[in-house]
Amino acid sequence: MKTDVQIGQEAKMIPITQVAANLGIDENELELYGNYKAKVSLEVFKRLEDKPDGKLILVTAINPTPAGEGKTTTKSI
Repeated sequence: MKTDVQIGQEAKMIPITQVAANLGIDENELELYGNYKAKVSLEVFKRLEDKPDGKLILVTAINPTPAGEGKTTTKSI
């Protein structure tokens, strides 16, 4: 079985502008942080309020402890 690191290193990242375009978010509604991260303007909610609601997935993690213990939490709403 592959480790998390191996899976992450093999992943091909897609530019966030392309991901946003696939979701119907205009580039001027993004605050870019490099090629792969961005904040989305709250104005998008107003523009898309007539669209059906989607799903929100929250992912959070902390660095592992010296003993190798780490915490990752995923919650789908």
